[in-house]
Amino acid sequence: MDELYKYLISISPLQTETWNLIKELFVETSLKKGDYFIKEGLTAKSIGFLKNGVIRAFYRDREGSEYNKHFFISNNLVGGYSSLVTQMPNKIHLQALTDCQLLTANYNELIALYEDHQDFERFGRKLAEMFFVHKEEREVNIVMLDADKRYLIFQNQFPDLEQLIPQYHIASYLGITPTQLSRIRKKFSKK
Repeated sequence: MDELYKYLISISPLQTETWNLIKELFVETSLKKGDYFIKEGLTAKSIGFLKNGVIRAFYRDREGSEYNKHFFISNNLVGGYSSLVTQMPNKIHLQALTDCQLLTANYNELIALYEDHQDFERFGRKLAEMFFVHKEEREVNIVMLDADKRYLIFQNQFPDLEQLIPQYHIASYLGITPTQLSRIRKKFSKK
């Protein structure tokens, strides 16, 4: 629970009473490599804190091609955020790329704390703002930056991920082919 507490207060301070209520809602769970945290079409009910491991968020088109949207790495919240907020079916898959250890909580029970705990409601607002800014930056980068620059940003955001997951997942996240990624990696390894 220490990692979860550190994560939460890195975003916004919490009173001891609030933290004590929050931590009671989380339980330990795990995913094996290949397991899903949630699949497309299901309505999200749980939010997780990824203690260790890697989870990818991805879309699958009608032909079965997959497009990686995001990677969740250790010490981050994970969940089908849009589905949690709207209570509509999830539009993405969240799949473990490695064995994962998580703390999970029922989202509705968690946000019920907003009513009486303004410090936690403030945390929720700040978290939503962070997600929005990150999403906007990612969208701008995909459209405005070339593949070389997107790769450098990826390396900065996820410094050890290349050693943990297959190259084709990284290529999909960057919006390029695995062959293009190999060329980019080769070019940067010569520098």
